[in-house]
Amino acid sequence: MSETMKILYKEAAKCAEEIKKNKSVHVVSHIDADGLTSAGIICTALERDNFEYTTRFVKQLDEKALDTIADENHNIVIFTDLGSGMCEQIESRGIHAVISDHHQPQGSYQFHLNPHLFGANGSYELSGSGSTYLLASALGKNPDLSSLAIVGAVGDMQHLKMGQLVGINREILEEGVKEGSLQFKKDLALFGKQTRPIYKLMQYSSDPYLPGLTGDEEACIEFLHSLNIRFSQDEHWRRWIDLENSEKQKIVSGLIKYCLKSGIPSYKIERLIGEVYILLGEKEGTEMRDASEFSTLLNATARYDHAEIGLAVCMGNREEAYEDARKLLAEHRQNLVNGLMYVKEKGVIQLENIQYFDAGSEIKETIVGIIAGMSSTFVENRNLPIIAFAKAEGGIKVSARGTQDLIRRGVNLSEAMSMISAEVGGAGGGHDIAAGATIPNGKKEEFARKLDLFIGEQMRRKAHSK
Repeated sequence: MSETMKILYKEAAKCAEEIKKNKSVHVVSHIDADGLTSAGIICTALERDNFEYTTRFVKQLDEKALDTIADENHNIVIFTDLGSGMCEQIESRGIHAVISDHHQPQGSYQFHLNPHLFGANGSYELSGSGSTYLLASALGKNPDLSSLAIVGAVGDMQHLKMGQLVGINREILEEGVKEGSLQFKKDLALFGKQTRPIYKLMQYSSDPYLPGLTGDEEACIEFLHSLNIRFSQDEHWRRWIDLENSEKQKIVSGLIKYCLKSGIPSYKIERLIGEVYILLGEKEGTEMRDASEFSTLLNATARYDHAEIGLAVCMGNREEAYEDARKLLAEHRQNLVNGLMYVKEKGVIQLENIQYFDAGSEIKETIVGIIAGMSSTFVENRNLPIIAFAKAEGGIKVSARGTQDLIRRGVNLSEAMSMISAEVGGAGGGHDIAAGATIPNGKKEEFARKLDLFIGEQMRRKAHSK
């Protein structure tokens, strides 16, 4: 066990002792895959220990949400996957709390479990669900919950920076492997290997972008025919998990040849293969078997105000809640298709260092970031970050999405969104590759102009430092 892990466990034990002084607990978590798995982990641990608990999910932890929580006068509140940015506000309202988070801390708080406080990086070494797994482990023996921590980390894109999970995430993964609930292996890194027909994996590939295949269903089917990959008996395409190893190898080497012929640089081609995380306790061919598909299923519940369904799935409900989640996932996919069509028709506005579109109220603000990421498959210039604006309660929601290539060139969207939103009277942050903000109405043009300059500056800094 690494030194950092030991220190984190020690801190988790201190937080767990504080929780144990109370019979009932209020859990407040974030509405994305990392937040839902965090809540799933802590609620399962509380249930096993016979605590009474209630839950609440919030889009962001702001003053208003904290006022409501303070008024309810809970014995103790556990904030998971959020809270670190609001230490002083939690303190000043006299809320008795434990914070289990991985975002950049602001201020300090007595019971605060966060990798940044102990020299680890919360954007790729430990997720919110990872912090919460350490807390759950300190509450009791809960090694099987490591698989939810991995789903949360993958949902938070923590594996992308290094092409695999590293740091404390890696140690949690290894605990899960030892316990028998997790497996990891090198495999095709495209999304949907458990549930989608093979050609769809290529059709929807955006990072890496496959010119001539991405977005073109017929071309993908043709490509598979050219490799003599057959349909199944009943004229349905098989899924990746239905293929023999020899067929998988054929497709991978076919894709690599295709990319080389298309002139794609080798560091991009390398991204075709990545580490994948399998939940051994789940049924093959279901979304929960693969960490990235599981995280997408969870996103589809919380982004449509049904976090409680995602939580139930995390806590093991494989009947009603799973069926409901699948329905929401189908709706979510349809909404993504509609959103992409909208962006395609409207087009994007290109500035020098960014490109953006304004969805107004045509696209739900909770999914506009995903659509920004996916629209990189058809915009003319994939060398610029994509920024999306959408109407939200109390202002304009901004989502920014980059690529690994942009990060190599010095772009850090978290820094950019946080600095520029503050300049126009808003607030934001996130990760280097994906970030978000909320800004006041009427500030869109100014924000876009300033962000454009700032990102240009980031790239120049990097170019000079070489």
